[in-house]
Amino acid sequence: MKINKLLTLVLGGMILNSCGAYFNQPIIQHEARQGEFSKSTQGLLDLPEAQTPVEVAVYNFRDQTGQYKAVENGSTFSTAVTQGSTAILLKALEDSNWFIPIERENLSNLTTERNIIRNTKQEYIKNLNPNEPPLPPLKYAGIILEGGIVSYDTNIVTGGLGARYFGIGGSTKYRQDRITVYLRMVSTSNGEILKTVYVSKTILSQALDASFFRFVKFQRLLEAETGITQNEPVQLAVKDAVEKAVRALIIEGIEDGYWSAKGGNQVNQELVESYIKEKKEEQSVRLYDRIFQENTKPNYFSIMSGVSLIDGDYSQKKPGFYFRGDYGHSINNNFDVEVAVSLFQVNNDFQYKNEYLSLDLNARFNLLPNDNLGPYLYAGSGFIFDHRAEDSDPEGLSQSFMKVQYGLGVKYSINESFDFRMFAEQNIVLSDLLDGVENGKRDDFYYNFGLGIQYRFGNKQSNKLNSVTDEN
Repeated sequence: MKINKLLTLVLGGMILNSCGAYFNQPIIQHEARQGEFSKSTQGLLDLPEAQTPVEVAVYNFRDQTGQYKAVENGSTFSTAVTQGSTAILLKALEDSNWFIPIERENLSNLTTERNIIRNTKQEYIKNLNPNEPPLPPLKYAGIILEGGIVSYDTNIVTGGLGARYFGIGGSTKYRQDRITVYLRMVSTSNGEILKTVYVSKTILSQALDASFFRFVKFQRLLEAETGITQNEPVQLAVKDAVEKAVRALIIEGIEDGYWSAKGGNQVNQELVESYIKEKKEEQSVRLYDRIFQENTKPNYFSIMSGVSLIDGDYSQKKPGFYFRGDYGHSINNNFDVEVAVSLFQVNNDFQYKNEYLSLDLNARFNLLPNDNLGPYLYAGSGFIFDHRAEDSDPEGLSQSFMKVQYGLGVKYSINESFDFRMFAEQNIVLSDLLDGVENGKRDDFYYNFGLGIQYRFGNKQSNKLNSVTDEN
């Protein structure tokens, strides 16, 4: 009964925390509303005023993927992404107040209407008013914006979680897709591509369901189920990506001197510095939201502490203290060599207690060397030194022991110089006298568990070819 209540509470919490829309289900019709802001809209609107807005033309910013919606059975002719991305781009350009968009997508319609006006004036108006001014010329653009939606990747991440016990259960599933947008700026005077920006946006779909299936009485079955699915609108994702691309184009144009904000150099500099910092952070995040951090410092020194647990001949086993310092050098991104010095305590309570020093040499393999959070494995050998004085050791137990060790850990990069480390290792002693008594056939071994801080220093030597030129 307690388990049923617990599962009910867990499923209730999942519904409350994961799906707020569950209590706002669309059971009535709603009137039309203004379009929503995307997450990048406010950043575009908050840009400072341009010193001089630039005339810009967009002929066709289209879906270049050619993909259709994926269905479980059969095929569909509905496209996977919106075909109105040109309109989305023109709206973003207008909202930025840095550009004057010029109609080019339906240029034939515009020229046809102008011909109608011109013919009307020639045939009717001139007879009544000979001084009627001619139709003004069309504006021309100094810049053309090209590009489009270049990819739509489905199911880049899928997963879920579920549980069922005595007819009560629930599950949750998710799927992540991704669109990619390229936007390039072309000079109409010479056709040079002045700038290209690239933006990607993930699209999340989630599903949550819960069910109850139980015989409450003989031949009386109670069954209930509920669930909800949320799909992020693809049009809103395209809008988000396009608006972020327009903002990036504006700031990179400021950086390269193509235009300027009305506030002058100070406003330009603040805007560019903030953008460079944001861009650096975003570019450090790889696919699947993995944060990339290149290791440019090959040497490290770490200090750690934790507990040591002996597994020997005595029945009493209690944690003892453990301190460790090590120095390491990165051979390459995946492999390190490190030397460690440790002080640990063997604690068998009242039966035996002693402190030892150990000197270890390890080879470490980093599974995800460029991630800010990555596991590692290591193994090696070492010596254990019993530091007890001879006069307090009448049985002559003061000696050194050889051992081998292996372990695993995880590293979290705080910044390019400091890492947080956590690890667990097993030390296999090639002797049965670590706890001061020899009993049985199995040698003693012990475990170490620790955490601490690692400091990186030094610079990697880059292999560059020095070109030698002869001066005449």
